[in-house]
Amino acid sequence: MTPDIRLVAVDMDGTLLDGDGNVPEPLWEMLPRLAERGVSFVPASGRQLATLRATFGEAANAMTFIAENGAYVVRAGVEVASDALEPEVVARAVRHLRSLAAEGYDLGVVVCGKRSAYIERTDEAFRLEASTYYAALEAVDDVLAIDDDVLKIAVYDFAVAEDSVGRALDDIARTHRVVVSGRHWVDIMNPGVDKGVALRRLQDALEVTPAQTAAFGDYLNDLEMLDAAHWSYAMANAHPEVAARARHRAPSNTEHGALTALETLLAEA
Repeated sequence: MTPDIRLVAVDMDGTLLDGDGNVPEPLWEMLPRLAERGVSFVPASGRQLATLRATFGEAANAMTFIAENGAYVVRAGVEVASDALEPEVVARAVRHLRSLAAEGYDLGVVVCGKRSAYIERTDEAFRLEASTYYAALEAVDDVLAIDDDVLKIAVYDFAVAEDSVGRALDDIARTHRVVVSGRHWVDIMNPGVDKGVALRRLQDALEVTPAQTAAFGDYLNDLEMLDAAHWSYAMANAHPEVAARARHRAPSNTEHGALTALETLLAEA
């Protein structure tokens, strides 16, 4: 199949960003070329919208973002879709996580709203991790007392999340989506919320098919996004399940692999 790419969805951490967590310099030259070709470049991340916008600076004004692991989709500053948790679900999850912390789990909770993210734990170690992904971050006495639409609850586990807190959320996972989004992060969202659902909504809005879509990812929260794109790429540094699911491979993020593979794909079009 000759590629006819119109939409590119790219995970951030471990995929687009380099080993230091920075946007590769070649992307800034690539973005206007993609726009000229009618290709929408869409960062798709567990990060909040404010963080993504800050990362892309002035270019963000015209961009589309899949934020909060698919719970919030914004195109050129206008909301395309959002999926907020019910307050009682937030309360149940937060109380359960508080009980786990009391049992000895070394974790911090980020309640992710549309306007800001909120934390109760404020020690430097946790706050440093949270602020990396949440540029709009407020410390509050009680995250259950905030007035905001909660898109997801993110949990940072100082142990390996897949083997620790990720296994302690079975009750919540029976009714809601619990996904390991990084080595130390687990996200709780509404059922049916993921990057793949968000990408399919964008495909419908832009009248783009899966065959015209490329997606790049490295971790478990990218699986459904890869399923929504014919041109699906797992990074060389990807989780084994991601590598098994994707149709193609890209060099590692430290080698700017997503951009390298995308350049090759566009050259074949």
